[in-house]
Amino acid sequence: MIRNMIVRTFLLCVLLAASWTSAADLQINAKRMEDRIAALSQFGKNPEGGVSRVAFSDADIQGRNYIQTLMKAAKLQVRIDTAGNIIGRREGKDPSLAPILFGSHIDSVPSGGNYDGDVGVIAALECIEVLNESNQITQHPLEVVVFSDEEGGLVGSRSMAGEFHESAMEIRSHSGKTIREGIRAIGGDPDRINEAQRSKRSITAYLELHIEQGGILDSEKINIGVVEGIVGINWWDVTIEGFANHAGTTPMNQRKDALLAAAKLIMAVNQVATSIPGRQVATVGRIKAEPGAPNVIPGKVIMSLEIRDLSAEKIQTVYDKIQNEAKKIEQESGTKIQFAALDTTAVPAPTDERVRKIISEAAKELGLTSRLMPSGAGHDAQDIAGIAPIGMIFVPSVGGISHSPKEFTRTEDMANGAMVLLHSILRLDSQSLP
Repeated sequence: MIRNMIVRTFLLCVLLAASWTSAADLQINAKRMEDRIAALSQFGKNPEGGVSRVAFSDADIQGRNYIQTLMKAAKLQVRIDTAGNIIGRREGKDPSLAPILFGSHIDSVPSGGNYDGDVGVIAALECIEVLNESNQITQHPLEVVVFSDEEGGLVGSRSMAGEFHESAMEIRSHSGKTIREGIRAIGGDPDRINEAQRSKRSITAYLELHIEQGGILDSEKINIGVVEGIVGINWWDVTIEGFANHAGTTPMNQRKDALLAAAKLIMAVNQVATSIPGRQVATVGRIKAEPGAPNVIPGKVIMSLEIRDLSAEKIQTVYDKIQNEAKKIEQESGTKIQFAALDTTAVPAPTDERVRKIISEAAKELGLTSRLMPSGAGHDAQDIAGIAPIGMIFVPSVGGISHSPKEFTRTEDMANGAMVLLHSILRLDSQSLP
């Protein structure tokens, strides 16, 4: 009888060994990732070769449907929370453990590229595919997330973190819909958006793979960026009021030209940002002059102002100096300049030191080169940092180009990033964060 038990135990071990692949033997299917990036790029495809898949648009809805189809095929339990976030869950061995969350977004900027956000989502799904194919069940539940409206103000991640405010509901998105209308269009419920909030300790950790969107990794021929922190981002609408008048009959020295004042302010923004030591950046990326006629002196200008840095104090310093320059321009031009802060501000978010170490160790184990670096772009991870430990993995952007149809990341770099993501997930699963 004892001998029979030993034989049965031995056979069971052999069967388990045959069906289970060690982490060292796991392989990402780079061709599958490449094919899925190409398929996703058809939704909102533009003539320049990129996408205009802005949040809440028909193209966004079609892309989301495609991702949900992939999730269901991978045997994930799929749901859409009240903020419109798509969440695909794979149960773990221990239901008492909080899930490991990973993913990104698939909405784009107008005339954007095919890799920003998309690589993180496709890589997250690839990790699930590899685990399924190797018959590996993690201790923790795993959740793949596609956050809603990342490009328009981190709506999905801010909602999950409990930082989305009702006042932002009526902001009009690039799709033409308000945020409220958009959330409803993608399957969320804006009237119950607070239900999307997750509490602290309800997520073991959040990992996000993303293209760098800059040129450091590509120029230095480094495989992986381990992100040390994500910059804070502050946005303002700046309104400049002058006096609209006849362009032919109003002497130059009697004009209150709002557009001329705006031009001086744009120059001042650049001067302030470059005069202070550090890595801060300040940008005016949108401007509208009214009434917008060739023969009328502009009486009103509305323009954007964005300031980014890893330090909230540095952002405030830059803003204060820009305001001081605006006061001088007001006096010189006879115009009035007002700054209105928008509810899309993202605070600086350092990544978790323990998670950074796990990512670095995973890259080293895989024989990949890596370096510590900041993220100059905003990401969903910075909101999730308020409720869970976060880590970010960067892969090279060829030529440092992003938010452009010319945006490109090589297939092998996507696969490298997915391997680091997968190994980081397995390391998080096997060890408790100290």
